[in-house]
Amino acid sequence: MADIHVEEFYKDVAIALVQLYAAFPRRINLFVEDIAGQDDTDEFGLHSNRHMACFGALLWLSEEGFLRYVDTIRQEALDQAVLTRSAFIRLSAPAPKALVSKLRAQPPAQELPLSVQKDLSTYIHLLRSALKSGSSSQISLAVQSAFFMDVSEDTFH
Repeated sequence: MADIHVEEFYKDVAIALVQLYAAFPRRINLFVEDIAGQDDTDEFGLHSNRHMACFGALLWLSEEGFLRYVDTIRQEALDQAVLTRSAFIRLSAPAPKALVSKLRAQPPAQELPLSVQKDLSTYIHLLRSALKSGSSSQISLAVQSAFFMDVSEDTFH
């Protein structure tokens, strides 16, 4: 069983990337509460560990070259965030067929036009499908395969 903070990290990353992709190439404010949920500060005005972990995940995405931003809005958001070129290209790329089959939420629709079939096999579609499923293991696999693993057909058999 994975550590819960790692599963939350993958979910935060997936949500942030999906939001940024949906707005691309427009810059947006990426709010922690939109990703991790409502946060109530303590009596000293400090955010919860969950909130700070999500904020840390957003900063990490920037440090690792997946997104750019102009500034932080306190510890609430990233101001004017946008995907980097390499992250956009990766999210738009087709995923290996074996991974698509493993994460597919519905049976393949052979009658769909080829262009639609291609869109349904991209990494961004896999992230969206994994988030929709709510499955931590699917979300983790989709994020890992999109950015952290050397993906090959053999990896998913």
